Amino acid sequence: MSDQDQYKMQDPTTQYPKATSDWKQKQPEPGLQKEMHPVPDAGETSYRGTGRLNGRKAVVTGADSGIGRAAAIAFAREGADVVLSYLPEEEADAKEVVKLIEEAGRKAIAIPGDLKDEQYCEQLISTAVEKLGGIDILANVAGKQQYVEDIADLTTEQFDATFKTNVYSLFWLCKAAVKHMKPGSSIINTSSIQAYKPSPILLDYATTKSSVNTFSKALAQQVAGKGIRVNVVAPGPVWTPLQVVGGQPTEKLADFGGNTPLGRPGQPAEMAPAYVFLASQESSYVTGETINANGGTPTP
Repeated sequence: MSDQDQYKMQDPTTQYPKATSDWKQKQPEPGLQKEMHPVPDAGETSYRGTGRLNGRKAVVTGADSGIGRAAAIAFAREGADVVLSYLPEEEADAKEVVKLIEEAGRKAIAIPGDLKDEQYCEQLISTAVEKLGGIDILANVAGKQQYVEDIADLTTEQFDATFKTNVYSLFWLCKAAVKHMKPGSSIINTSSIQAYKPSPILLDYATTKSSVNTFSKALAQQVAGKGIRVNVVAPGPVWTPLQVVGGQPTEKLADFGGNTPLGRPGQPAEMAPAYVFLASQESSYVTGETINANGGTPTP
């Protein structure tokens, strides 16, 4: 959608297109980015690194598509080797990311699996340590979002799956990673505007995102003495597969992001710099904080 340099000054209201009726589409979970129309911009052609993460070792969940994909690409172009976590069904998207990371001259280790499985989460971290020689960046980006209009129709099965994906995996991955992290390491978790301004149709998802905020603030204080920082990125409406697999009603996609002050949805490429900042030494005095990248919607 964009091949412009990310450093070029331009009007943010028109930098990317507004949603139209052509954006209405539906895929089965978990969805593929390459089959979306328009295809989201994860910085494939626009992100230009400056060496801020040279020699770093990163694990990124949800790395096949959307914001996780953008973060993985940015980390690699900033000099980091990257372990990619994603569902096996997302292999087609993940292969593209592996290629982009390798083209940046960095290692890409693909480890597909389900974050709802505690054993997989533990294995993800241990494999990263084994293959990369350590871990000093953990970016938890993967998420589950399925809209349900009435609490009477929200099943325990879905509620449990949303919490396992969005919150439990956070606990398992952080627990496994912290023991290997040296001072200067960074954990970046992913919240949402839903934590502050919850949609009535996203009862379970919104609740997990407020949990992410609180978990991160508590953990940040716990590990600060170890020289490990924990921060959060809270995106607003961003064009990713999450939206087209039941994250939003299909008819609402025609005006997706239109109610933000900037008047359009965000693109994954616009989230990546926040993850890079929080992973890098530039944010050395920032921990327990949240960067709200939501198109201008006020948050507490």
